[in-house]
Amino acid sequence: MTAAPGLEIRTLLSFLHGQRRHVLGIPDGLDADALRQPVLPSGWNCLGLVRHLALDVEQFWFRAVVVGEEDVIKSLGHGGDAWQVGPEVPAAAILDRYRTETDLADTIISATASDTPLAWWPHHLFGEPHLHTLRDVLLHVITETACHAGHLDAARELLDGRRWMVLT
Repeated sequence: MTAAPGLEIRTLLSFLHGQRRHVLGIPDGLDADALRQPVLPSGWNCLGLVRHLALDVEQFWFRAVVVGEEDVIKSLGHGGDAWQVGPEVPAAAILDRYRTETDLADTIISATASDTPLAWWPHHLFGEPHLHTLRDVLLHVITETACHAGHLDAARELLDGRRWMVLT
């Protein structure tokens, strides 16, 4: 672990921050019903996708895989389907959980050298490792977050016609 992140980590973290802002900005202004409304045949909704990003992406990759937090590893598979958000769960709780997990991830990222080997690998999910360092995980999470931000863009446009950014 290092005291201050180097240029590479700061640059990658900047790209990740941009995607995270996009994820939180897209659903901004939707009411609770719209946040829970499925718009695609698969049935996912905006809240479910944000919860997936919080638990299956930020928490999983940084807290479990990068630093090997035992409590996170032990909890895997016990929380149900991250894509499913019960009607009793307030939307704000899901958005706050995403912010909390991204803050925790940022702490890990900022304190870890880019070439640090991963502390744990989920062989039961992915077989042999295809990611090996913090750098690899950061690139994977940036890609996955950007992909899901695009899914949220499409969902938002289908819900109320709003588009995140339109260049003319």
